[in-house]
Amino acid sequence: MSAKPLQWSIGLVGYGEVGRILAEDLRARGVGNILAYDVKLGTAQDAPLRAHAAQYGVRLMADHAALARAAELVISAVTADQTVAVAVSSAPTLKPDAWFLDFNSASPNAKIEAAAIIDAAGARYVEGAVMTSIPPHRIRVPLLLGGPGAAELAPLLTELGFVARVASEKLGVASATKMCRSVMIKGLEAMVIESFTAARAYGVEDAVVASLYETFPGIDWEKQGAYFFQRVIEHGRRRAEEMREVAQTVREAGLAPCSAAGSAERDAAMAALADEGVFGARGSTEFARSADWRVEADRIIARGRQ
Repeated sequence: MSAKPLQWSIGLVGYGEVGRILAEDLRARGVGNILAYDVKLGTAQDAPLRAHAAQYGVRLMADHAALARAAELVISAVTADQTVAVAVSSAPTLKPDAWFLDFNSASPNAKIEAAAIIDAAGARYVEGAVMTSIPPHRIRVPLLLGGPGAAELAPLLTELGFVARVASEKLGVASATKMCRSVMIKGLEAMVIESFTAARAYGVEDAVVASLYETFPGIDWEKQGAYFFQRVIEHGRRRAEEMREVAQTVREAGLAPCSAAGSAERDAAMAALADEGVFGARGSTEFARSADWRVEADRIIARGRQ
């Protein structure tokens, strides 16, 4: 394998929002051979993926095995529940000493299980914990690395444009950091949506928001509220999967995941409403883009009162 990461073949497992952003930024960095596979390929939802791949010169692969066979670095960025499954599908054809960077928002035990599968195949597993939303930062999103190979991979990722630092050589530490943070961050999203929508239904939203400004003056609650609605409407299913993994992380610590489990339910409910078309046509320019959270809250209230 080349010592120069820009000369690697880099395989992206998962070609959704995260995968496409990484493809764009890796191409801009000078990576010449980018591969991708997504389970949506070959379905009614594959047209945008193929269009994007054609635009950025990404080679779409037939399955996990074909991608793993061709890549020096595999980046797994799928829904949390598929973390171990991707490792199982990729392991048999991974190149000896290939890197497998697990971007997924999974529990520490899931990462440890995936690592055992990859390492047993002769490749090198490194867990990655993405510590904030990717779109504003893109490839430079803060990234924690974990595992015995983390220190070796970190400078190579830096050459590719990532901003990565080693959390621990022990697997699970980076993931635990992210998961515990998500109890708060994703939980706040769910609480704001529930609080603001209920307040709107009772006609007390202005008073509630004004009180929040007084208590937490450092937060622009109107702007933040709109952003939370947008992100959960657009990515509610992915967030629900992550919060189920967060709940599992809390269970693994011996605690009842009261907040995390509730957040998962709220995110899943928002995803279901989005699938019903309550917020407009998914994929349209107006979908999940309202600058006023009240627009989306009114839609939720109207749907609940049908």
